[in-house]
Amino acid sequence: MMLREIHISNLAVIADARIELHHGLNCFTGTTGAGKSLVIGAIELLLGLRSPSEMLRPGTQEGRVSGVFEVSDPKVLHRIESVCDLTLPGDDRQILLTRRLYASGRSSISLNGNPITLTMLKTIAENLVDVHGQHDHQYLLKPSNQLDVLDEFAKLTDQRQAYQTIYHELQQAQKRLNELEAGTQSRLQQLDFLNFQASEIDSAQIQQGEYEKLAARAQVLGNLEKLRKEAGAVHAALYESEGAIIDRLQVMSGIMGELSLLDPDLSEVSSVIRDATLQLSEAAFDLGRYLGRLEIDPSELAEVHDRLNILNRLLKKYGPDIESVLRLREELARQIQELEQAGDDVGEIRDRIDPLKQQCDRLAADLHEKRLAAANDLAPQIEKHLAELGMPKAKFRVQISMTDPGPTGNDSVEFMVQTNPGLAELPLRRIASGGELGRIMLALKSVLAAGDRVSVLVFDEIDANVGGRLGSVIGQKLRGLAKHHQILCITHLPQIACFADRHLTVRKESEHNRTFTIVRPVEAYDRVQEIAEMIGGPHVTETTLAQARELLETAQENLTKAVQSTSVGSKRRSSPRKS
Repeated sequence: MMLREIHISNLAVIADARIELHHGLNCFTGTTGAGKSLVIGAIELLLGLRSPSEMLRPGTQEGRVSGVFEVSDPKVLHRIESVCDLTLPGDDRQILLTRRLYASGRSSISLNGNPITLTMLKTIAENLVDVHGQHDHQYLLKPSNQLDVLDEFAKLTDQRQAYQTIYHELQQAQKRLNELEAGTQSRLQQLDFLNFQASEIDSAQIQQGEYEKLAARAQVLGNLEKLRKEAGAVHAALYESEGAIIDRLQVMSGIMGELSLLDPDLSEVSSVIRDATLQLSEAAFDLGRYLGRLEIDPSELAEVHDRLNILNRLLKKYGPDIESVLRLREELARQIQELEQAGDDVGEIRDRIDPLKQQCDRLAADLHEKRLAAANDLAPQIEKHLAELGMPKAKFRVQISMTDPGPTGNDSVEFMVQTNPGLAELPLRRIASGGELGRIMLALKSVLAAGDRVSVLVFDEIDANVGGRLGSVIGQKLRGLAKHHQILCITHLPQIACFADRHLTVRKESEHNRTFTIVRPVEAYDRVQEIAEMIGGPHVTETTLAQARELLETAQENLTKAVQSTSVGSKRRSSPRKS
């Protein structure tokens, strides 16, 4: 991962600058006040680490800082996509961050042209660039991140993931148990109520279509006398009384039968009268049977009314009809089963929690022991680098404190530093000196380089209060660190600048009574000239030119020796032992 280029427009004294950056160590040099720190300020502005207040170039309406990042790590791309809810192109793996600021005081941020918030930007920035100089925002200064760094150094990533899996499983089980236990009384009350409703419906023994039949029967029984009297009168008129209708029809049917023999035109009328006589005879017979059935048990009406009262009470509570009551009974059965199952779950979850807790405690204890061992291994390595960086008396310690179990174990970590004998040991985040902090960070990065999660490092004040001899050591370490990271470094020391893979100079120029800052790369003779000016000032002499060439040559020799030493060491490590 690297910052491919940065474009600055209308920012303070920079009217327009497009800065192309390379892999390795990129050094910015220039006279005091030329605007070197403004380049870092622009990067901080782009990453959401600095407020845009008063950074707009006077007389302009809009300023802009854009950065093109090349991201090769799929995990980093996935984290950025998750933060922004965007899908990034998978072919070139480049992202464009842009921050615009306006004269009105407003600012806007976009990623690949899509607007994002400042909170999103800051989260993205933590995965892209680590800026050393504005130490409140540095990744390594946050205690929560120092634990991550220690685990990466100790190669505990897989073991920590195994712990987190068990821990989260334990938390989910405990949460579910708490929910069930908190709702036990309510669940039992609800279960009792549902069982009461189900029992009430079951006791009625409802049958499909029963209500309609009972309602019809109740209507008959309630009008029994009227039915008997009036239906009996009709039956008598048809069949039993003197001069009954059927008797008279039978006579008329016989007459019409005889007449139809005399005149065939009367055959149809005769047939109709005969059919009517037969139908009325059948109706009278059925009516007689009906009247016979009306002689029933007088208690039936009371029984029907009692049954209807039972059903009507259920309909009033659970209606509006019998089908709805039966559907409700099925739903009650489902809810009762769920609540009874929930009661069974309490015991099952309790049985699961104890083994999970024991496993979690065991993994956390193992992590703790390995972190203590890694802390003891890390501290002397850091102190060795600090000694080489001009802090021979500095002490470094990884403070590990036991805490309540959490997603990362039972440990909290704080990097503690004593910069000089007699001074108090302080947390790394409370180191006030920018120069000391920069060197401590460089020592940390030198030890942690290969496993560091952030690949672009920016150093602003690393050479503060540092002389030339120590500057050469810092330069070598920066160049060594640049094997694993892209480094952006502002320096006033030629001993550091001579180790740069890409050397950029920042200069002020004036035109039409306006001052501009220009950033351009220097190579070959121009680079020798720049380093000579850093050695002796603007009046370059043959002596300073010779000194500049010597610094560049010495830096190259040191780099060659380092490469050869690394190569020899690698061969020794890979060669088989003699028996």
